[in-house]
Order: sequence, then structure tokens, then C-alpha cells
Amino acid sequence: MPLIKSVSGMRGTLGGKPGENLTPLDVVELAAAFGSWLKERKTGKRVVIGRDARPSGPMVASLVRQTLCAMGFEVIDQGLSTTPTVAMGVPRHQAAGGIVITASHNPIQWNALKLLNEKGEFISAEAGRALLGLLDERSFSFAEIEDLGVVVEDASACEFHVQEILRLPLVPVEEIRAKKFKVVLDPVNSTGALYLPPLLERLGCEVHLIHGEVNGRFAHNPEPLPAHLTDLAKAVKQQQADLGIAVDPDVDRLVLVCEDGSMFGEEYTLVAVADYILSQKPGPVVSNLSSSRALCDVAKRYGQDCFASAVGEVHVVKKMKEVSAVIGGEGNGGVIYPDLHYGRDALVGIALFLASLAQRNKAASALRSDYPQYEMIKDKIPLTAAVNPDVLLEKLGRLFAERQNKINTEDGLKIEKEQSWVHLRKSNTEPILRLYAEAPSQKEARALADEVQQAMQNL
Repeated sequence: MPLIKSVSGMRGTLGGKPGENLTPLDVVELAAAFGSWLKERKTGKRVVIGRDARPSGPMVASLVRQTLCAMGFEVIDQGLSTTPTVAMGVPRHQAAGGIVITASHNPIQWNALKLLNEKGEFISAEAGRALLGLLDERSFSFAEIEDLGVVVEDASACEFHVQEILRLPLVPVEEIRAKKFKVVLDPVNSTGALYLPPLLERLGCEVHLIHGEVNGRFAHNPEPLPAHLTDLAKAVKQQQADLGIAVDPDVDRLVLVCEDGSMFGEEYTLVAVADYILSQKPGPVVSNLSSSRALCDVAKRYGQDCFASAVGEVHVVKKMKEVSAVIGGEGNGGVIYPDLHYGRDALVGIALFLASLAQRNKAASALRSDYPQYEMIKDKIPLTAAVNPDVLLEKLGRLFAERQNKINTEDGLKIEKEQSWVHLRKSNTEPILRLYAEAPSQKEARALADEVQQAMQNL
């Protein structure tokens, strides 16, 4: 099984040999390299950490804590937490950086270390390359006895996160509370079961929890895709709920189910939130190259600009800052609301979506029908050592350029037609090539995806 080192951290499966899987030695060395990088930047001697609920989390967190203490850092430990909660904890505690111990949507055998800078944002590619250099050279040293660090538990992280959301001007708390929404929540047996009910209850919701044991033994595939949310759709109809809510294990992706059990669509989480924000506050919007063009359609309704970045939260955030976007995110259910913080955050996404439902006095299915209809295909193409994906995409781009298509090579290869597109890129988290295709109908999207895959086989 693989160990993936990238500019954003390290991800792999537990066990096996160092350098090939995620082992204790790999965890210690990455934590030490990160500590060394923080020391070089001289931004402080405090680090915030937190983890999702997967069974390997306590072991990995212990290694991270003690390594940082051995380097002289004060470790603010949120324990069971979420990625956005750790991100908000970094500036709150005036820390030099943060580490989130989570493999996001990957299965139970995976874990990872995600690295944050002093702003609580994912480190840049340039910083990541510098850190990987320190890791490769093992260029780190540890503190002497008088300078060892300490661990401080932060039991108030959830309350802080919730309160900051409730203080947002565009979260009309009393108006939402008056609706008394009934919701079914599926946190896939991870930390969303701890962090989402307090927010929902403060917003006056009646919460019905499924898969709410915080043990990290995922009741279904943890990626919140329609095929994995059949239990949630069934529970929404059984409970006659207003909404179903699904999140991934580290609670930065938000996927919704309508009151009739139909999928709102992960691509449309950001679309709906952006629609609400733009109705209250004009400004540009940003998504990535693999996200639905429905976001740009909605932005045009308000006369606002829509920008696309390379895939990855750090790239979306960079573009959002460049254009002063009022809302942004990714089509995988990732909402980034800069008035709270620059990071994907399912909690604030929920609050803003409920605000939209309350103010428009519509059922979720009716709200969904307001938006342009596109269908998307998301395929994974396994990569072998014999395939050079860069060469493959270059050849494919030349082929489709000859067929009079618009070609974008900013991030992999995007082939754009009049009403459809297909985007291929190397995954940063798995040894695969991701292929996303979007068109007005499922049949058209599938045909486009098949056309490209057939062309790849013939190269």
C-alpha cells in the first residue's frame, strides 16, 4: 500500500515498512521536519493539533505531540476535532502552525498529517517543497531538557467554532430557529457527531443522528457521494425531515439530501450557498477547474465575476484572496467563507444553507430546482509505474486541440466544449488519474468521458 508525500503533508496506509507505508517513523520524521520549518520561520513555539475519529488517530496524535514537545513546542491539543476547527484554532491561539491528523475521505486503513501555517491555512506549494527538503535531509534537531515543550488540552474548541459562526451577520439565528427545521445527520461515525449537533441545536433544529458512534469505523464508504448515502436518504423520508446532512470524517465537505430523499448534489452545495451570499453581498466567486459551471451561471444572475483555480484548497484560497471573493470553494461539497476563515468548513456551510432555506421559505428540493441543471461524471483511472501521466495528458491535449476544442493546461488537462467539459489531473492523495466530465445530461457527460478514455487507450 502507498505512502504519499506531497507539498501539503503526508498520507498513507498504516503498518508495513518505513518509507513505503505510514509508519511511526514516518510520522515522527514529518512532525520533526514541520517543527524545523516552523523554527526557521520564527513565528512562535506553539502548534495546534486535532484528529478525526479513525482508530489509528490516538497513536498518530501521540507521536505528533511528543515529537513537537521534544522540539520545544507548546502543543495545543483539541483531541477529537475537525479540520476547520483546527484551522480556526491556530490564529485563536496565536500559534505558529497546525497539524490535522486525518485522511479525509480515505478508508479506515489510511491516515495523514495535514499541515497549516500561522493563519490556519494549508501551507503553500513553495513551503511544502522546503519542508520536503528538510524531511529528505533529516535536517532537524531536538530541544535540551530545559527547553522541552508541553501539551495543553483545548476543551473549548467546538464551542469557539460554533459561537464564531453564530456571530456572523449573514447567519440570522432567530430567523432560522423560528423554522424549527428537522434534520437527519450522518457523520459517518466520526467527529461530525460531536461538532455538528451543538451547532444545529443552537439553530433550533431537531436532530436525528445516524452512524453517530465516534469510533472511526465508518458505516459506509466515508466519501459523501450519492451511492454511499442511501441510509441517509431513507432516514430523511422515514423521519419526514426537512433536510439530510452528510459530512466526511474531518467535516470539511458538506453534502445535502432533500426532504423527498433526492440528492441535492455535492456540486450544488457551493452553488446554493453562493446564491444566498450573493443575494446579500455582491462580489466575485471562486471555484476550481473541476467544479460545476452552475456556480458561474448563478454569479452571472447577480452580475458578478466567476473565477476558476487549480484543484486544491490552497489554490482556491489564493485565487479568492487575489480577486477579493465573497465566497468560494470546491465542487466536492467544500464551502470557503472568508468572513469566518479561509478554509473548507461544513459547519459554516450548514448555517448558511439553513439561512437560505429560512429566508426563501422553500423546501430543499424546490431550492435545488432553481439552479441550472448539469450532470457530472467522476471517474478514477488507476495509474501504474509504466504510465507517465504528464506525457499522456500532453498527447491527449494535442489530439483534442486538433478537434477544435478549447484546451486548458493550468492543472492537468481541461477540454472545454460549448456546453460541456472534461478535466483530467493527477490526484494529490491517491495513485490515480481523476477524470471529471460535465454536460447538461448524464448521457452527454458519460459519452464525453468515454470518448476521452477511449482516446487515451488509443494513444
